[in-house]
Amino acid sequence: MKVFAETDIGRKRQMNQDFVYASEQPVGNLPNLFVVADGMGGHNAGDFASRFGVSVLVETVRKDTNFNPVKILRHGLEAANELVLHQAKKDAAMAGMGTTMVAVTIVGHYAYIANVGDSRLYIATDRLEQITRDHSLIAEMVRIGELTPEEARNHPDKNIITRAIGTGEEVEIDFFDVKLEPGNQLLMCSDGLTNMVTDEEIYEAIQIQEGNKAQRLIDMANANGGKDNITVIIVEPFTNEVREC
Repeated sequence: MKVFAETDIGRKRQMNQDFVYASEQPVGNLPNLFVVADGMGGHNAGDFASRFGVSVLVETVRKDTNFNPVKILRHGLEAANELVLHQAKKDAAMAGMGTTMVAVTIVGHYAYIANVGDSRLYIATDRLEQITRDHSLIAEMVRIGELTPEEARNHPDKNIITRAIGTGEEVEIDFFDVKLEPGNQLLMCSDGLTNMVTDEEIYEAIQIQEGNKAQRLIDMANANGGKDNITVIIVEPFTNEVREC
């Protein structure tokens, strides 16, 4: 397995509200764990929501006695939702905060994915395919045919999300599983990448083997304006070389 994981404040923001977690080593009963979170909220609330939410997820996974990866991920995201919401209720400065969260573990030849919000997971085969579905107002409008993908890309409401960790008592989580083949790559990212770089450009960039692939994508997003925080994880499941990030 080879992993690249990076996060960057971008060129326009005063604070990085994204958070990245990448462990090639076991976390509890999971053989590995990768998470991208994109916080929302005023002042430092978004920063806190993403960082705290991921820390709760990781600790919950570490203590979970289950062996089913989907159940473990579910418990982790549900615990993150409960405790982020609890923090928001007890501190007025953090009222309304929340975070997206996309998490994956790779078990053998399968990737098990959990998602809330509009941070994404893609698989790169002979093309780049988005596996997760964005929980956003604009994505819903595209799905029902009210907007084209091209219209959605620059829509003024594209940052309005319809699900997040920490914004309600219950959280609805999407789960996916994907069979992996040799040569496949998994790409996880916050919307700071996908709003700045097209899927075609991303796919071409991650085919280049030299250097840090995650940093290359961040550099491309910043070169195109860097309007938001940018977080990227790339996992090559069947590459034997191990890279520390």
